[in-house]
Amino acid sequence: MPINHHRPVSLSLMSTDLPIDSTLETSGTLYQKDRSRFDLLLNQPDSPQSVDQGEGSSAVETARHMLWLEISPARVIMSLQGNGKFCYRHFWEPGIYGLSRYWLNDNRGEIANAFRLRNYTRRLQLEGETLPEYLRIEYELWSGKVQLGNYILNLEIYH
Repeated sequence: MPINHHRPVSLSLMSTDLPIDSTLETSGTLYQKDRSRFDLLLNQPDSPQSVDQGEGSSAVETARHMLWLEISPARVIMSLQGNGKFCYRHFWEPGIYGLSRYWLNDNRGEIANAFRLRNYTRRLQLEGETLPEYLRIEYELWSGKVQLGNYILNLEIYH
């Protein structure tokens, strides 16, 4: 049975060459799968989304998302899924081109549109004695042969 730990978490994403800087402060549950593999489920605050209800009217619904990270010293996978319209999945592993997949769901929750980008992971740093405390991923995002920026993802898990 996996061991879980409830912890405050800070997740930030910034670009080193674009005006992108975003931080999420929340709580999360860290599940220890084995000695060096963990799942981290983050409680993402609800965000209102406009929903088309036909004939020019709209309503606001609460979008519930689950942000899930699979963490190991060799690779990280981050997924955003839920009943909202926008979802994604990123795969990072040092020295390789991973996939960043994005998709939009229709009103029935089925995939309406999707696209993929590549990311090249320059550095993946995981720190912590027995549990992860700090994760840093430095990567480039690519569409074909066009670079879409350099990014740094930082995750701090407080004990």
